[in-house]
Amino acid sequence: MSTIQTTAYVEQWRLPRQVAAPEGPVDVKMMYVMHHAFRRDLVMFAEAAAVTPADDRETWGALSRRWQVFSEILHHHHSGEDAGLWPWLLEVVDAGERATLEAMEAEHAEIDPLLSACTEGLARLADHADEDARAALAVRLVATRDSLSRHLAHEERDAIAILQRLMTQEEWLALDEEHFKRTMSPRQIAALVPWAAYGVPRAELGRIFAEAGIGFRLVWLATRRRFANREARTFRYA
Repeated sequence: MSTIQTTAYVEQWRLPRQVAAPEGPVDVKMMYVMHHAFRRDLVMFAEAAAVTPADDRETWGALSRRWQVFSEILHHHHSGEDAGLWPWLLEVVDAGERATLEAMEAEHAEIDPLLSACTEGLARLADHADEDARAALAVRLVATRDSLSRHLAHEERDAIAILQRLMTQEEWLALDEEHFKRTMSPRQIAALVPWAAYGVPRAELGRIFAEAGIGFRLVWLATRRRFANREARTFRYA
C-alpha cells in the first residue's frame, strides 16, 4: 500500500445535496452516485410518510417493499466500507485521521437501529391502518434522513480526503472489486442499476455508462421504465 501520491488528479463530481468532493488521484464518482441515491431516497420516504394516508395499505405495502431495496443496498455499501475500505485506510493513517475513520464505523452502528425501526414501522402500516404508527414512522424517517445525511457529509468532507491522500486508483479499483462488486448477485445488480441511476443528471449518467460498459447500460435500458413507473405509484402522495 502506498502512502505518497505521485499520479495526476482526476476530475471529481458534485451531485445534488453532496457537500464535498476532495481532490485527488482516485475516481470515486460511483461512491458519490450511491450517496446521491441514499439522500434522494430518505428525502422521498420522509415526505411520503408525512402525507400517505394511514389506511392506504396498498401504498404502504409498496413503500415497505421499496424500503427493502434501499436498506439492502445501503447495508451492502456499509458492509463493504466496514470490511474493506476503513480497515485498509486504518493501516496507514496517522492518529488524527484514525479518529475520523473510527467515527465512520461508529456512525454506521448508530444508523442501524434507526433503519430497523423504519423497517418495522413500514411493515406495520402495510399490515393495518394505524395513524399513531404513521406519525411515529414519519418522525423516525426524518431522524434517519438527518443522521445519514450527517454521516455522508462527514464521509465526503473528511474520510474521502484521507482516501485521496493515501490510495492510488489501482488500489481503489482492487478494493472496489473485492468488497463491493464481487459480493453482488445478478439480482442485486438488476435492482441497483435503475435505483442508482434514477435522478442522476443526464450528462453524468452518460459518463457513468461509458465507463461501466455495455452490460450496465443494457440493464438500465431494460429496467428504467418499469422502475420509474413503480416509483410514481409508490411515492404517489409525496
